[in-house]
Amino acid sequence: MQDRDPTPDPRLLSLGMQIRRIREERGYSLEQLAERSDLSFRGLIYIEHGQRNASILTVVDIAKALDVTPGELTDHLAAE
Repeated sequence: MQDRDPTPDPRLLSLGMQIRRIREERGYSLEQLAERSDLSFRGLIYIEHGQRNASILTVVDIAKALDVTPGELTDHLAAE
């Protein structure tokens, strides 16, 4: 089994922080966002902590669950 780099990619960490910020602004728990987005609780934890590279379809599902556009989750990444 290949060892994982413990340091997340800064872009993945930034995406995760953006998702968490908006989730908290909406007053959603991780459990609520998992249910609304039809994703696993554990998967969302990994995404929020920058430990998983979410597919574009996953980003779309999260954005829909948060009632934002996918760009609101990712546009800041282009400036980094």
